[in-house]
Amino acid sequence: MIKGLYEAHLPVKNLEVSIEFYRKLGLKFAWRDEDTAFFWIEEGKSWLGLWEGKEYQTPYHPSLRHIAFRVTYQDLKESVKWLESIKVEPVPFGRRTSIEPFVRPNQGNASVYFNDPDRNSLELICYVKVPNELKHITEKLSFGDWENLVKGKLT
Repeated sequence: MIKGLYEAHLPVKNLEVSIEFYRKLGLKFAWRDEDTAFFWIEEGKSWLGLWEGKEYQTPYHPSLRHIAFRVTYQDLKESVKWLESIKVEPVPFGRRTSIEPFVRPNQGNASVYFNDPDRNSLELICYVKVPNELKHITEKLSFGDWENLVKGKLT
């Protein structure tokens, strides 16, 4: 039934700063009013709403302030360079210390994380084809380790 993201909303302290940040990520501006702005994630399909207000300045758990943007595997491989080129710092996920993208074989995806100016958690994520014999791996693997592991297993 669910086909993708329709909309997501994030609290922001300064709407102008956030508008500039999300434009820098390449999202297309849709519209704004006094204290909200919307950006297309996929034009005509899904969008992101930003809501400015003092009540949004209280820290929240990242699970309440998180959006994942779908990308290709190749884009994810280049994501750290891209983020750095637009002056956005990637951040480690969870207990990881590396900012590099990583693969979750048991979930069939790979991702890299970063924050917006209000420390909302953002993620670039892609699907990863996982051979059946590797789906039990719960460890998060670097792209290099992953590609060495699946070499010759994917056809």
